[in-house]
Amino acid sequence: MSQVLSPLDSKQVNSESAGRFIAASFSSCAGSRHYKLYIPKDSEQAKPLALVVMLHACSQNADDFAKGTRMNELAEQEPCYVLYPEQSSTDDGAQCWHWYQHEESLEQGEPAIIAGLTQQIIQEYNIDASRVYVAGFSAGGAMAINLAALYPTLYAAVGSCSGLAYQAAHDVFSAFAVMDGGAKTLHKVEQAPPIIVFQGEQDYTVNAKNAEQIIKQFVSSELPPEIMPSETTAERAYTRRVYFDEDGHRLAELWLVHGAGHAWPGGSAKGSFTDPAGPNASQEILRFFNLFKRA
Repeated sequence: MSQVLSPLDSKQVNSESAGRFIAASFSSCAGSRHYKLYIPKDSEQAKPLALVVMLHACSQNADDFAKGTRMNELAEQEPCYVLYPEQSSTDDGAQCWHWYQHEESLEQGEPAIIAGLTQQIIQEYNIDASRVYVAGFSAGGAMAINLAALYPTLYAAVGSCSGLAYQAAHDVFSAFAVMDGGAKTLHKVEQAPPIIVFQGEQDYTVNAKNAEQIIKQFVSSELPPEIMPSETTAERAYTRRVYFDEDGHRLAELWLVHGAGHAWPGGSAKGSFTDPAGPNASQEILRFFNLFKRA
């Protein structure tokens, strides 16, 4: 169940928009976490809105990630709810999601907590259950991949920035090895939802090999990508690969940002781990998500 932490927060008006950014907590048999939820000003309209779940990186929190990605501002331009689950310092000293831990049951572990929170928010607010998405950065990007693999009927599409492949590691030591050089073995993701991946070419925290491996998990190797021309005015050059199935349906996009390090492309300097010079990852992720609805 959800519990509002602060009545003041629940009435707070975001300084950069007319929406509300509330703080609350969620508890289930799998565990508990705090979270923040951005509620756009158009949330009470008759038409249900999409929900985007955003998972922060290590040493970040909901406020930091929201500032850096500017996702709340975009949620007013393309009305949607934005949910920010938070990893606590109690559960991890560096506030990292444990993306490398794989529970035997969908009722256990951090993915179950985040999925349960997602379902609770769907029930409590005016949300279109067919338009629920998840995205994240670094450890959060890896956790977003886990959620897409484990709950393909919950999330209609997934976005990952500097993330890692599903089941690429099984403990802290193997996690660092994968971050440095990629996974040794890849597990194909069944019922894979559409995915958009951003990766800095000069990322020395998460090697760019990992982005290629994520695509291999989600897309058949028999489907060659189309190399698309640059369409943004970003200062950094990038290569954009788009993958389609035999019927022309879009399956995946891979954005390799040249010269970029371990950062959210196109983000605001108000947040940590951002690269304002890059293409606008938040805008492109929302554009990609809007192409898909869960049946």
